[in-house]
Amino acid sequence: MKQFLPILIAFILISFHVFSQVYTNKIVGEKNQTLKDSIEKQGYPFALPIWGKKAAAKGYQLPYSAGISINYLWQNSELVIDDLMVGFNGGEMHNLDEIIRFDKATSSANAINIRPDLWLFPFLNVYGILAFAKTSTAIDAGIWMPSLDSTWSQIGALSTKANFDATSLGFGMTPTFGVGGIWIALDMNFVWTDVSALDKPVFTFVFGPRVGKTFKFKNPDMNIAGWVGAFRLNYSAATSGSINLSEIFPTTELQAKVNQGFEKVNETSMQVESWWSSLTPVEQKNPVNASKYDAANKALAKASGVLTAADGALNDGKSATVEYSLDKSLKNKWNFLIGTQFQINRHLMLRAEYGFLGTRQQFVGGLQYRFGL
Repeated sequence: MKQFLPILIAFILISFHVFSQVYTNKIVGEKNQTLKDSIEKQGYPFALPIWGKKAAAKGYQLPYSAGISINYLWQNSELVIDDLMVGFNGGEMHNLDEIIRFDKATSSANAINIRPDLWLFPFLNVYGILAFAKTSTAIDAGIWMPSLDSTWSQIGALSTKANFDATSLGFGMTPTFGVGGIWIALDMNFVWTDVSALDKPVFTFVFGPRVGKTFKFKNPDMNIAGWVGAFRLNYSAATSGSINLSEIFPTTELQAKVNQGFEKVNETSMQVESWWSSLTPVEQKNPVNASKYDAANKALAKASGVLTAADGALNDGKSATVEYSLDKSLKNKWNFLIGTQFQINRHLMLRAEYGFLGTRQQFVGGLQYRFGL
């Protein structure tokens, strides 16, 4: 089926969550005494982080204070969409929660992320985020209409997928601490994502606690680290925007759908009136029958109002637009993480991380270069 109702796919869930496994490490153990003595005597030659010289004097090994990372990110998440409001050509907004019911909504993204960072303090890294993404959202939904007994029945189905470009800006911080190569990090970032189909940028907040271990090679500047952790994503729930109907559905096909909807509404309306007329005055006064009759007419009026607005937009001689607003949420805010990083030397690192479980999966792969400031 061709694309329909792009309002359902306007929100593109993108998490530009990036974590780099470098940290201030407390040197411990007799076999590392020589390294500890060397760090304490040599001192720390850079201006950042603040208190870096004091930390080095106490036997802490600090990473280079500045870095830049380039990362590739992929993610896939299931969404819950509700409180769907639709209007046409700037007209009245109609609630479609009963008429359009979602079976599944999935967002995915492929992105390139640039992340400069600084160690502000020995145990606090701060960073910026600039990302460019290709995103898509696919939905499966049912079209529902009221029935004679005031219940609703499905009369059709929708399957659609739309693609968008997105740009994100944000910042983050990572409090972290390590002793003897065992470390803990509490990464968090704040990102604003601009998607052309939306009225305003989408705000997301990511929190990712991790714990890991670094293993050294014979070369003291080379190591490999592994970690496990969790990932929590939160974002602004309300989304609104406007889009040209011709971009997502051929006018002739959309008009046919509207005409089909009118036929179904008229057919059901006649059935409801026929049923009501067949009742005796006493039966019509029965609260149960009266409630069914009122509920059916209200549902039919809602469906008729939406169809009339859509028909008017298609036939007023202008380019038809659809305005929308909706709320969305993740089926699961948390998932599990595993990751690894290979440090070639103290300047250059390669890393990979995979998130899974629940209804969200993501992968991050990146290259980082560090230097002193």
